[in-house]
Amino acid sequence: MPSFIKAPDDQIGISGGVASFVCQAGGEPKPRITWMKKGKKVNSQRFEVIDFDDGAGSVLRIQPLRTHRDEALYECTATNSVGEINMSAKLTVLEEDQIPHGFPSIDMGPQLKVVERTRTATMLCAASGNPDPEIFWFKDFLPVEIDSGNGRIKQLRSGALQIENSEESDQGKYECVAVNRAGTRYSAPANLYVRVRRVPPRFSIPPISQEVKPGGSINLTCVAVGAPMPYVRWVSGEAELTQEDKMPVGRNVLELTNIHQSANYTCVATSSLGTIETTAQVFVKALPRMPTSLIVTETTATSVTLTWDSGNPDPVPYYVIQYRSKLSENGFQEVNGVATTRYSIGGLSPFSEYEFRVMAVNNIGRGPPSSTVHTRTSEQAPSSPPLYVQARVLSPTTMLVRWDPPEEPNGQIQGYRVYYTSEPSDPLSTWQIHNTDNSQFTTISGLKTGLTYSLRVLAFTSVGDGPPSEVLRLKAQAGVPAQPEGFEAETELDTRIWLSWLWPVQDPVVGYELHYWEANTPENKHRVSLDAAGSYGVDGLRPDTLYGFSLAARSEMGLGVFTETIEARTAQSMTGAPPRRVKAEALNSSSIRVSWLPPLSVKHQGQVMGYHLIGFRLENGQPHGQQILLDVPVDEAQVWFLQVVSAGE
Repeated sequence: MPSFIKAPDDQIGISGGVASFVCQAGGEPKPRITWMKKGKKVNSQRFEVIDFDDGAGSVLRIQPLRTHRDEALYECTATNSVGEINMSAKLTVLEEDQIPHGFPSIDMGPQLKVVERTRTATMLCAASGNPDPEIFWFKDFLPVEIDSGNGRIKQLRSGALQIENSEESDQGKYECVAVNRAGTRYSAPANLYVRVRRVPPRFSIPPISQEVKPGGSINLTCVAVGAPMPYVRWVSGEAELTQEDKMPVGRNVLELTNIHQSANYTCVATSSLGTIETTAQVFVKALPRMPTSLIVTETTATSVTLTWDSGNPDPVPYYVIQYRSKLSENGFQEVNGVATTRYSIGGLSPFSEYEFRVMAVNNIGRGPPSSTVHTRTSEQAPSSPPLYVQARVLSPTTMLVRWDPPEEPNGQIQGYRVYYTSEPSDPLSTWQIHNTDNSQFTTISGLKTGLTYSLRVLAFTSVGDGPPSEVLRLKAQAGVPAQPEGFEAETELDTRIWLSWLWPVQDPVVGYELHYWEANTPENKHRVSLDAAGSYGVDGLRPDTLYGFSLAARSEMGLGVFTETIEARTAQSMTGAPPRRVKAEALNSSSIRVSWLPPLSVKHQGQVMGYHLIGFRLENGQPHGQQILLDVPVDEAQVWFLQVVSAGE
């Protein structure tokens, strides 16, 4: 059944002005749009219908407007083989003496503009009214699709239309439209012309002279541009190195192997506007020596500064620094293109040991590495919270909190801070704080019986505090279990999701209460009481659907605090309906055309990935011989050709 993507809106226009109704629909098969006025198909010299999206979208443009003749309801109808849908919009036409206060006014409309292709074009528009009107744009009577994010076509806050990297397809007639609740006003149209330049060839990336060790290999790259784009070939002396029938456009890479002799290589670029050439030299040379006197001159928590001596009599083009953590099982990381003998490497882990070495590089390649130096970075505040934070009630006014050290301590842990409150919506800075030394548990007293407390734990070093852990909630009531830990969801089937959690070590849990719901309808919660276990499979779910889950533990004394919501999506199901409208048509004595439509979306969950095509040869109306089996991917589906071995079958 078709559905509207864009339905026409009611409009208030001015006599002698313009009105445009936009309508677009989607569906399978793709629908077509028709326009009706008072039950009859629109038909007037002042009425123009402009289709887009292969007829699934349409603009009804009325110009010039007439007060009494054009005021009516205009109906957009979207039709395909499945059905049709309708949507109406009202047009009101005002005379000049009827225009209300606040009706939009075009203060500055677009002007004729000429822009070179790939340059930015800006069509200006400014409008006023009460309330401030919203500005839309039309090109050749069709609405301009404004790109979101970093798109090429943008609408500025002023209302102007900005077209970046302009193309020939951007050329056309533009109108800006100002709309508020008082009405709609169109600007005078203005043409944008996109001019294509003709440019003689030039080298944007000329080949570079290189040095190579004896027997080595290099690539010479030559890139030329122009309009039209030039052909590029290589020549050495009198020898043509590029075959004429394989001459590339714009870019040509010459691969040289097993080089033992210096030579000149010429890149030639040719177009209808001329020919240019440039030459690169290839020299044979040895590798550089290793750098010397590598030392560490400065360290911070995340950076190390190194200095060294070149160790080479000739200037070194650049150096490569290799480094790795002593705890790493991977190879060295590299910093390329270092042009000096002093360099700072950032992005290191705090309070970690590293080793460093340096290599000199010339145009031939890398020389041997220097001797290795070792150093440790400085401390920093932890960059991750404590792990596996747990809590349980010892008495109605006391709780025990446990945790593991953070994964990224960034130094020597000096202690921990436990933040807790019965008002979790308050800022963390207003929560109560319980400090402890470098221990992994503590007790907190003075709680108020019956209140639910939220707590977070952070670690600190001599430099500062790390981030706090996720919120853990606990009810100050003797015997009531804590919030379950390690609550996770895993998709098993198209109708089943498996839940698991950590079994509490201390709390006397007798069961659990599970809440779950479809993510798009959280108000429709399902509630399940579970036995004391560490896992549960939720069955009877809808395929390809996102669900939310929350769990609380229960003891003899009552229900504990629910976990934060976790989500999981069920798997897609197999299609529950066959393809529709399967047809076979003999094209000639050896080919058959097979076509079909996909199954109705309401009959299956998930995305159709492809089709199996099965065929038989018939003799006397009965299948005979071997089956014809084909797997048809979805991007090639809906039309397929079979090649028959011999005619008459």
